[in-house]
Amino acid sequence: MDNRPIGVFDSGLGGLTCVKKVMEIMPDEDIIYFGDTGRVPYGTKSPQTIVKYVRQNINFLESFDIKFIIIACGTASSAALPQIRDEIKTDIIGVLEPTCVAAVKTTKNRKIGVIGTQGTINSAKYAQTIKRINPDAEVFSKACPMFVPLVENGYLKGTVPRLIVEEYLSEIKESGVDTLILGCTHYPLLREEIQRFMGEKVTLIDSGAEAAVEARRRLSGRGMLCGRSGGTDKYYVSDTVDGFAELGSVFLDKHIEGSVHKIDIEKY
Repeated sequence: MDNRPIGVFDSGLGGLTCVKKVMEIMPDEDIIYFGDTGRVPYGTKSPQTIVKYVRQNINFLESFDIKFIIIACGTASSAALPQIRDEIKTDIIGVLEPTCVAAVKTTKNRKIGVIGTQGTINSAKYAQTIKRINPDAEVFSKACPMFVPLVENGYLKGTVPRLIVEEYLSEIKESGVDTLILGCTHYPLLREEIQRFMGEKVTLIDSGAEAAVEARRRLSGRGMLCGRSGGTDKYYVSDTVDGFAELGSVFLDKHIEGSVHKIDIEKY
């Protein structure tokens, strides 16, 4: 057993979709979460900038003597993790590989859609990974840059997100995909509007949740799950705490206001 905490980070609120799943399947684990709200979104940044941010985020999390890191960010997983994996001392995973494995297992017609930030889609990592797992799969990708600002500003349901979802996803819907990867961890917060538009026959793959499941599998296999009961959770952001705490409390269905702290990530 290993009672050290699990570290999770994302560019903002989106990684809470991963945290929620970690809490569900590993309720005894302590969680340290960092949301880089002062530099969100990552999807419009250069690969070099994203690598810099990811190194700083990991340095911050490692100051807590964590046992495992989940990069709960599609852009960081695609653009940075392959470059820095070998220099990280802590066990680390991103959302890319477990999400693609889940999508390939789920699809019946081998038509898989991928939506993500501009950076994630430009990297083509999801499409490449899916094709490596199943060369016969067809992949239809679409960047949805407005989704992150919608989530960060609390527009999760209603006319505004509905119109933007329709604008972005029309082509993917017409392609006949039966499986759609939500390749940014912000996107499950728009699940209701995305599912409404795509239809109930299309299975949505939550990248943050799949990463959490893979983290549990690895920790269990290595005998590193927490040996005591009752996990705790602490949250850190690089900008003001109020908006994050308010929306985070709604999504996690628990009050986190007193558990959110602002840090200067540039020190790391």
